[in-house]
Formats: sequence, C-alpha cells, structure tokens
Amino acid sequence: MSSASDIGRIPAPMSPCISICALGVDGQCSGCLRTRDEIAGWIRMTPAQQWALLRELDRRRAARGAGGG
Repeated sequence: MSSASDIGRIPAPMSPCISICALGVDGQCSGCLRTRDEIAGWIRMTPAQQWALLRELDRRRAARGAGGG
C-alpha cells in the first residue's frame, strides 16, 4: 500500500549489470558500459540519477553501434 509520501516518488530502475563484467581500455565495462565509478556509485544514486545514467548508457551503446567505440 502506498502512502502520501510515496506520491511523486520515482521508482528505482533495475541495475544495468548483465553479468559480463570486464573493464576495457576505455574504462567502461564491456557488459553494461558503466565506468568503475558509476558501478561503485550506483547503490548511492537517487532513482533520478540512476535513470539519467541509464539514458547516458543508451547514448554510449548507440555511439558504439555507429562505430563510436
């Protein structure tokens, strides 16, 4: 059951980790494309920050698909 304090609260997303964990020479995980700092900081991020990072990861993935890395 939700309360009045839950109204407007952004739900936290699932971690983008896909259990393919290896940092490349670019400093990004080959599985989720997060940096070491982003991986370590995920649990301390607000849901809004997590969603913003997921959008950034989408941009990174698109750049890689377009020959960006």
